Amino acid sequence: GSLIFYGWGEPVYISLLLFSTLVDFFHGKLVGSFLERGNRKAARMTVASSAFINLALLVIFKYTDFFIRSINSLTGSVIPLLCLALPIGISFYTFQTMSYTIDVYRGEAPGQNNIISFGAYVSMFPQLIAGPIVRYADIAPELTRRRHTLTDAAAGARRFVVGLGKKVLIANVLYELMSAFLQSTQPSVLFTWLYAVACALQIYFDFSGYSDMAIGIGSFFGLELPENFNYPYLSCSVGEYWRRWHMSLSGWFRDYVYIPLGGSRCSLAKNCRNLLIVFLLTGLWHGAAWQYVAFGLLHGVLLCLERLGLRKFLQRIPPFFAHAYTLVVLWFTLIIFGAHGLAEGLAAWKGILSWQSGAQGYTAAAFADTKLMVLLAASLLLCGPLQACFPRLKKALYAKEAPGLPGMVGLLVLLFLSLMRVTAGTYSAFIYFQF
Repeated sequence: GSLIFYGWGEPVYISLLLFSTLVDFFHGKLVGSFLERGNRKAARMTVASSAFINLALLVIFKYTDFFIRSINSLTGSVIPLLCLALPIGISFYTFQTMSYTIDVYRGEAPGQNNIISFGAYVSMFPQLIAGPIVRYADIAPELTRRRHTLTDAAAGARRFVVGLGKKVLIANVLYELMSAFLQSTQPSVLFTWLYAVACALQIYFDFSGYSDMAIGIGSFFGLELPENFNYPYLSCSVGEYWRRWHMSLSGWFRDYVYIPLGGSRCSLAKNCRNLLIVFLLTGLWHGAAWQYVAFGLLHGVLLCLERLGLRKFLQRIPPFFAHAYTLVVLWFTLIIFGAHGLAEGLAAWKGILSWQSGAQGYTAAAFADTKLMVLLAASLLLCGPLQACFPRLKKALYAKEAPGLPGMVGLLVLLFLSLMRVTAGTYSAFIYFQF
């Protein structure tokens, strides 16, 4: 079923997914076999072979044109681009399959002897496209024995509807505001600030909405997928932010890159080096463009500053000021992340830091209608503050028991509005392509 789902959108690159599945399935069997015979050196070489093949595929399809464009711009050469289409989900299933062979080598996961079960893990359709990143060790028992109940199905349906609402009713609308800003030639400073807030909120509701939908579908099928977001905008430091934001990715880099490099159990200089390496790779993982490299390095530098003493200072001052500092630096870096390019992100920085009235038609008032202002206010409350003030609300959203009658009515209304929005967007796209 997952292969049909993937093949429907990627009929050509389904062969790549199958190839990755076979490569890591047999590499895992080899690692287990070598370990049983006590040949750890051969097992290490097998793990290295698996990592090389996976990373080579990722680099070829995702980063080759980025490297070629960078070389061309630096040297003036005209090396032709490969123009390869990016296979859907390759960043996610590459990391998942690599973690499998590494965990088998470490003894943290059993080797899988059933190709169907392993293939179901790699191609798991709920989270294949946008995560969360699921480690084999966390889900291995559920691949062969799952517990299905109506309560879990109800909880999964609720989680899916909430995620769909985040994505369709909030993130997509905020993206329209961002697109209007990026198309403007001389936006006002107020419009630029409006864009900065919308950018941070759109990225959160988009990512967390996808994760909620994936976790909800997983629960419906008896699979417990890992949580990926824990209200990151409530953080009081950048370090805390990364413990709350895209947690499956942060955990992957921590366990497979940061700790093997030495983690924090080394000199301060080496610790800062490890942080910069990890966040350079984190930025590149998000996309093959310089704005993602800059985003990753900025966060690496901020975390180094926290290691050098800023974290202790933030712990001593009132939480309100630590929280305000964290929000400001996050919004500045997320402007770079959400821009179409590094130059556009830096231009947005300039617009925030310098006063400009804006050309006619490109002021905040031209786009800030009442509905948008209500949406922005609701987004600011729903990204964490409301749940922090009312813990029962947070518990109700993620509870495993079936909702009561008021909750069911609310979910039906949310589902109806989301589907109406999806249908309207699909119809608009149909009309656009027809004409």
